Amino acid sequence: MQTPGPNQPDLPAIPSKRYFTIGEVSVLCDVKAHVLRYWEQEFEQINPVKRNNRRYYQQQDVLLIRQIKSLLHEQGYTISGAKQWFGSQQGNDENLRYKQLLRQTISGLEDILKTLKSSR
Repeated sequence: MQTPGPNQPDLPAIPSKRYFTIGEVSVLCDVKAHVLRYWEQEFEQINPVKRNNRRYYQQQDVLLIRQIKSLLHEQGYTISGAKQWFGSQQGNDENLRYKQLLRQTISGLEDILKTLKSSR
């Protein structure tokens, strides 16, 4: 099985902030908000913090949603198949998420460095 890529070229970089609203995640993942709410019901791994009837996603949630999107839209998995993929990847899933988060952070830092160097 192929692993979904964390750096999908058509998606914007994930900003380095702690929480994202459903609207922000919708833009970052190119998925409509109602689809995100549906995926929350289908995939137990998506677990946003809920405060005052609002959802707040963390970076690992955004990465996970991008993985789900890749499985469903690019690799042709069904929702049931994607659930099985995550079930079989559970042990490696945490490692994968942290590696993706580190790659994203490094990419963000490199962008900041480029900006600083060009402003000299």
